[in-house]
Amino acid sequence: MTGRAETGASGFLAVDSGGSGLRVVVGVPGRGPLAQRASGEPVRTGARGIDPGHLMEQLVPLVRALSAETGVARLETAVVGAAGFATLGDALRAELPGALARELGVRTVALVADAVTAYAGALGPRPGAVIAAGTGLIAIGTDLAQWRRADGWGHLLGDCGSGAWIGRAGLEAALRAHDGRDGGSAALLARAEAMFGPMPELPGRLYPRSDRAAVLASFAPQVAACASDDAVAAGVLRAAARHMTDSAAAVCPPTGEARIAFTGGLFKLGDPLVVPLEQELATRLPHVRRVPAEGDPLHGCERLAADLARGVLALPADEKMLYVPPPQGD
Repeated sequence: MTGRAETGASGFLAVDSGGSGLRVVVGVPGRGPLAQRASGEPVRTGARGIDPGHLMEQLVPLVRALSAETGVARLETAVVGAAGFATLGDALRAELPGALARELGVRTVALVADAVTAYAGALGPRPGAVIAAGTGLIAIGTDLAQWRRADGWGHLLGDCGSGAWIGRAGLEAALRAHDGRDGGSAALLARAEAMFGPMPELPGRLYPRSDRAAVLASFAPQVAACASDDAVAAGVLRAAARHMTDSAAAVCPPTGEARIAFTGGLFKLGDPLVVPLEQELATRLPHVRRVPAEGDPLHGCERLAADLARGVLALPADEKMLYVPPPQGD
């Protein structure tokens, strides 16, 4: 992705802010993205939620470098997709549109939850549902009139069927086998000991860590690897598929032509997870057509930015999910 704009062309800015940092694209409506850069530092979250000042500290140098690289001198439109925006986005809503106008000259802004950018990247402006699953899990759907979301409540309260959920269930089965309780799996016990060491030491290693969810999710591939020969591991993945389908059913339009797509790293587990998930969806949501995801959340940001620049944004606006404030400077 490298190109230069025509002299005097106005462009768009697409920003994906997630757990691994920022990914930033500059493009031109009608031509699409021209160049991309990234930072490796996640935006801080504090008492006020996502920190707009820290986001801008990282964003401005990246954008100026991209503007010089692409020749896009004026950025009229920006879409910022942010993990946690729905619940932690108050400061972004209050401050980021003005900061983008002052620092970069952006007039038209959309601030977007990462679930919405995942949806836009996977399906575009069509009714349907997306299951976004990695360490955590959220389902999001729309009939193009309003958004519906299900789960995404974190590994202690929800994220049912996620990588953390699968990993935790697999480790529970390993501990049951270690104790001699019913429902245990010797195969998962052997893999857990190979990965984490003696089982009695696991709680002391796991509980103090701030990245517990990621540690739990790291065991999910081991569960998938056992599933073809181990009934307990296969049962964990079938249960995960049922949980995912519960969330999809809660958000998918109940009538009409609707699509569903999967996005996120968890689906790299492949058939051990995807096959039971497709079976559950066929039973519970027979009117919904499974389609491959067209792109990732950054692609969703690019799509939204291009549509916003052309004034044809079809996905529904919502303060918590897809927030479009009045144009800056009007």
